[in-house]
Amino acid sequence: MPPVLLLFDIDGTLLTSGGAGEKALRTGLLSRFGIQDDLQGIEIAGRTDSGIARRILERHQIPPAPENIRRLLDGYLEALPTLLPLHSGRVLHGVLPLLNALRQRSDCILGLLTGNLEQGARLKLAHYGLHDRFQLGAYADDHHDRNALVPFALRRAAALAGTDIPPARTWVIGDTPYDVECARAGGARAAAVATGVFSSSALAAAQPDLLLPDLGQTDRILELLLPPP
Repeated sequence: MPPVLLLFDIDGTLLTSGGAGEKALRTGLLSRFGIQDDLQGIEIAGRTDSGIARRILERHQIPPAPENIRRLLDGYLEALPTLLPLHSGRVLHGVLPLLNALRQRSDCILGLLTGNLEQGARLKLAHYGLHDRFQLGAYADDHHDRNALVPFALRRAAALAGTDIPPARTWVIGDTPYDVECARAGGARAAAVATGVFSSSALAAAQPDLLLPDLGQTDRILELLLPPP
């Protein structure tokens, strides 16, 4: 029996950066293009960094060509390490006990499926002491459309496990309806966690397989994600 693949979102699911990520985007836009923007009206939660960059550039009539997206995201990544310590972010409730328990299991692989760039994910997770908990990831570098990311994670998990992992043995765990949509697009199961900007009712409307108030109650979540054979 192949292991279960657990793919965690980062922002709003594992941690909150206290606004450092959005501030880094604004700083990158100013440093690379000389444009000030409060980003009001730009949807960020559940979107990929590359997709967000496209929307910002389009708002300012800048062609969303790969070189312009790269310039903006380079500015973002340059600003992020400085800004993370200046904001009151934190690891969210229940995350550490759950990850500690999952690390002891041999029947699962811990991964990321995130709208962050890989380097941005690494910076955020390292700042909050979580980077060494995950064995693989799928990121905004792989594709600007979150719905295209599950296959990237499955290929990397298969290489790690030495066997294919069926999408049906894969969970996408996130705090937005877009995480649920992403899971559906990849044939995976969806666990929605009401720790971000979306309410439980908004998440329920997306019809996840599992809806949780947070990632507390470690033993119960283990039973739900990793049921006995």
